[in-house]
Amino acid sequence: MVLGKVKSLTISFDCLSNSTIPVYSSGDTVSGRISLEVTGEIRVKALKIHARGHAKVRWSESRNAGSNTAYTQNYTEEVEYFNHKDVLVGHTRDDDNSEESLHTIRSGRHEYAFSFELPQIPLATSFEGRHGSVRYWVKAELHRPWLLPVKLKKEFTVFEHIDINTPSLLSPQAGTKEKTLCCWLCTSGPISLSAKIERKGYTPGESIQIFAEIENCSSRMVVPKATIYQTQAFYAKGKMKEVRQLVANLRGESLSSGKTETWNGKQLKIPPVSPSILDCSIIRVEYSLMVYVDIPGAVDLFLNLPLVIGTIPLHPFGSRTSSVSSQDSMNMNLLGLTLPERLEAPPSYAEVVTEENRESGLAPVAAFDDFQRALQGPLFAYIQEFRFLPPPLYSEIDPNPDQPTDEIPSCPSH
Repeated sequence: MVLGKVKSLTISFDCLSNSTIPVYSSGDTVSGRISLEVTGEIRVKALKIHARGHAKVRWSESRNAGSNTAYTQNYTEEVEYFNHKDVLVGHTRDDDNSEESLHTIRSGRHEYAFSFELPQIPLATSFEGRHGSVRYWVKAELHRPWLLPVKLKKEFTVFEHIDINTPSLLSPQAGTKEKTLCCWLCTSGPISLSAKIERKGYTPGESIQIFAEIENCSSRMVVPKATIYQTQAFYAKGKMKEVRQLVANLRGESLSSGKTETWNGKQLKIPPVSPSILDCSIIRVEYSLMVYVDIPGAVDLFLNLPLVIGTIPLHPFGSRTSSVSSQDSMNMNLLGLTLPERLEAPPSYAEVVTEENRESGLAPVAAFDDFQRALQGPLFAYIQEFRFLPPPLYSEIDPNPDQPTDEIPSCPSH
């Protein structure tokens, strides 16, 4: 709302990249301009900016106090990352309305530059969740004597970038489970499931290649499926509130008794979702891939493989090597194949890697440059979409899955 002769008050950011959306990370300098347009000369006490970044959670629970008495318990918590204030025009005192303390702004359009530095500490990625959020914003306030201040707030995005080109996120994820169905005194054969993916870390827009083998030795018709789940966890006053949302899924072919299905790299695409949030003390966002067998009339057999959704994509060289080696090993493991026995010992490390190669291999990766390049391409626009999508469907998952067994008996049909 504008008052008096103030026609407009706007905030614009100086973007770090070619993207039109302002995006920053810890340690960056946030700069921009406050534009003020007035239709006549005005007198102002101050033009201020207030920049803040914080994570906040809030939810309510109903409590029964007995004797038909109920009350609501509120849970709130907040973490502040920075709180910056500056005066661009005038002075800081709000109670001084003397003529000498006022500043004259003439008719026309005026621009005032602002700048501040984000702290070097890890910052949580901007996020909007069911019971909490992580927000960063700049607010402009125009104060005039005897009038209400004119205020405008504008948010900007912060990414605490996650580079998936790290050993822990490039390691394959795998698991095996089986389940035996019982019906009164009759016991059918087991249903077995083995699944593996190339790595733990991915970025939005990538497709996860799933290698799996499902064997149905039961008497029922079953269906293999795979889903990606996002788990939002919120913490306040020693309590935790968790929300699980389905973000992507696929379905395999129905398997009758005695049949087997093999997935040789079946693809499940990751939609626009928020990156994982792993370092915030009150909000945590995690992902998992569930490969499972839908069993009518019984608890499903499923495997949970953890995922980390990052912001810095896989390097092309790392993609080729990890894809080829992981695919070969997955195919051999799932099909029961082994490498032929070697006739001689492999060469030592020193025989195949020179000192010059070793030192060059230890050179640090320019992760931030890769992050900036990623933001200029389609990846950033893809990630940014998650803030404007409706929430996915809510899904209940069995919290007590059957424990895996060490041995999988062979199917009687084989």
